[in-house]
Amino acid sequence: MKVIASSLRKGNVVEMDGKLYVVLTAQNFHPGKGTPVTQVDMRRISDGTKVSERWRTTEQVEKANVDEREYDYLYSDGEGFHFMEPETYEQITVTEDVIGDTKVYLQEGMRVYLKTYEGVGIAIEVPQKITVEITETEPVVKGQTASSSYKPAMCDNGLRVMVPPHISAGTRIVINTEDNSYVERAKD
Repeated sequence: MKVIASSLRKGNVVEMDGKLYVVLTAQNFHPGKGTPVTQVDMRRISDGTKVSERWRTTEQVEKANVDEREYDYLYSDGEGFHFMEPETYEQITVTEDVIGDTKVYLQEGMRVYLKTYEGVGIAIEVPQKITVEITETEPVVKGQTASSSYKPAMCDNGLRVMVPPHISAGTRIVINTEDNSYVERAKD
């Protein structure tokens, strides 16, 4: 199905020259003078080669018909990352190069969106907000104002995030997976 280039988003799959590519980043540029363009970084699914393309925002791009379903994350081992389809209990293994940087967000039992093409996992989408536990952080400095002073903290999944001064080790917090920012203290 054809779509305009400006509507492409991360995780979309496009078809060019008979090959499938998964979109890693897509940005629209509107210069003061000239034609607006869409800059897209993609990874070829067949061999993992990264490709950059630039289209006019109104140009038509062939979007591949991909199966997108919810899966539950089970575990990872030497073969890859294992997911299960919650209704049919059918399991699928996805390689590490498809998961990429999102592996730090994966938690057992987490519900993710997995895009598959002919039974092979090609792209993953994790929830926008996840709950993590703080393992270590700096102590509060007396006299520090509560407004806009954040301190670095280490999470149980290995991520470093900036948190407000009142957060201490052992506290569970909610973070935004798009930019690793602190959202709020977990309510559980």
